[in-house]
Amino acid sequence: MRSLTVLDSPPAAPSGGRLPSWLKRPLPSGNGNNFTARLIEDLRLETVCESARCPNKPECWSRRTATFMILGNICTRPCGFCSVPKGEPLHVEADEPARLAEAAVRLGLKHVVITSVTRDDLTDGGASHFVACIAAVRARMPGVAVEVLTPDFLGDTSSIDIVIDANPEVFNHNLETVPRLYRVVRGRALYQRSLDLLARVKRRAPHIVTKAGLMLGIGETVDELFDVLADLRAIQCEVLTLGQYLAPTLKHIPVARFVPPAEFDSIAAKARLLGFKQVVAGPFVRSSYHADQMVSGEQ
Repeated sequence: MRSLTVLDSPPAAPSGGRLPSWLKRPLPSGNGNNFTARLIEDLRLETVCESARCPNKPECWSRRTATFMILGNICTRPCGFCSVPKGEPLHVEADEPARLAEAAVRLGLKHVVITSVTRDDLTDGGASHFVACIAAVRARMPGVAVEVLTPDFLGDTSSIDIVIDANPEVFNHNLETVPRLYRVVRGRALYQRSLDLLARVKRRAPHIVTKAGLMLGIGETVDELFDVLADLRAIQCEVLTLGQYLAPTLKHIPVARFVPPAEFDSIAAKARLLGFKQVVAGPFVRSSYHADQMVSGEQ
């Protein structure tokens, strides 16, 4: 089987040299990739797989799964790590929830992951649209598990509560990096605001699984990383994802270090000792990568 570096445009190595061997993987076989691509195009949907240039797109799409990105493909925040277009967003499409639900049905999903661009321009940050999408999926697919990966809603508790009250099975919100790097990496986001969001979910709805993810290799130290993990456990966050940061283009924050797979394994083992129920870590791990297996414990 052929192998390749699964990136639309490979990131530059910190020293300007070649990418490490572990950032190569086999091409998936079969026609699932084309099926998913045509479906997404026909239903006029956005996916984080494409907009964020996820390295797992070929694998996931070949498995006929995708992470739906609602509220358009233009973000109101200029984060230094992300390839999603920035600027003035378009209007909210009222029929998007129905189209998303149709895609979930055709793909035969049992675990539907819904994320969004950050929409600071909307009064509720898009919270009500998340709810409409959740309702549309459940109306078409009773019993399906729904995972949301939300922005921070600028810390507005009423918006956060709107999504909590829709009762998703999993509420995911990524911290992305350590507090010291927030100004460069996450722009207008605030570390404590993100922690407070996850804490509120668990406090108001203890049965909802809370989940968070971070990128490694962006300049964090090991001590800083484990301080963050301790903060997450203090608010009873249950599921953790850790992946390698890969700069989408030369205009984005450069990669500081490529973390070897064995180091990911070591960090994951220590994180489990902190009490996380599920930890998935590795160079290609992303927030929604094999999301159904993460929460069920199959990973």
